[in-house]
Amino acid sequence: MKRTHFSAALLHPRYWLFWLGAGLWFLLAQLPYKWQMWMAKKLAPLLALNKKRINYGRINLKHCFPDLSEAEREDLLKRNAESMAAAMFETGIGWFWPQWRLRKLHTVTGVEHLRQAEEDGVGVLLLTTHFSTLDIGSAFLGCHTEYDGLYRPHSNAVYDYLQRKGRETYCKTGIAIPRDSIRTVIAHLRRGRAVWYAPDRDLGPKNSVFVDFFGVPTAMITATSKIVALGKARVIPFTQFRRDDGTGYDVVIHPPFENFPSGDEVADTQRIASFMESEIAKAPEQYFWAQKRFKTRPEGEDSFYE
Repeated sequence: MKRTHFSAALLHPRYWLFWLGAGLWFLLAQLPYKWQMWMAKKLAPLLALNKKRINYGRINLKHCFPDLSEAEREDLLKRNAESMAAAMFETGIGWFWPQWRLRKLHTVTGVEHLRQAEEDGVGVLLLTTHFSTLDIGSAFLGCHTEYDGLYRPHSNAVYDYLQRKGRETYCKTGIAIPRDSIRTVIAHLRRGRAVWYAPDRDLGPKNSVFVDFFGVPTAMITATSKIVALGKARVIPFTQFRRDDGTGYDVVIHPPFENFPSGDEVADTQRIASFMESEIAKAPEQYFWAQKRFKTRPEGEDSFYE
């Protein structure tokens, strides 16, 4: 699979408005970081206009944090909206900033785990989760290692190009791999590449099992174990958190999972869910709650989102 290249078809007049928006996005991304975060906070209330997404977040928080009062969950939902607004600016920073600027905005720990995998000549599945800081954290990771990443293709050709191209700028040799191209992922792992991978989306009952996630039976795909086994790879999780004081981010590359896969795909999937839960609990306002995370329910249970 090759890196993304520009196509003249993207210059069709029907895309001009999208290119105009992309140009504005690029210009906004050049502003000082603190200015962008100030604008994000001011714009966050506008996200309340998307009542469907806000309702998803409210329902998810109710099920995951039943011990919080309604007022506490509403405050968490408000801070989550501010985090999601910041993500729009952070994505522009990740796609359009050079690495010398990115390096000034974060600290990183645990790089030695990646270096050891390189020395051992094994591929690495970079296990992460859908925090709002996903794109900027991935850009930070690219300051320290070369890797490829799974992505979800977009129906708009210009945005799809920008997304792939933006994410391939994270590192010099990185390739954006469509999320259904599992054979490509396995091939890259066998060649000793690192591949970014976030399995915390509800993709339906097929190839999924129910595991405990914040006390809720949650559908999660079992593919991770198979990919690691077939790719003869090592699982190294990483997370990133936006600092409360507004000074930047902390990236943590965790020690590799031991005895993974274990031969028990349910236990392996629960292990992933438990890891994600423990990391999300450190900064729950930074997780992507505005999704149908619990869309698939065990047989006989009603939908959360009706």
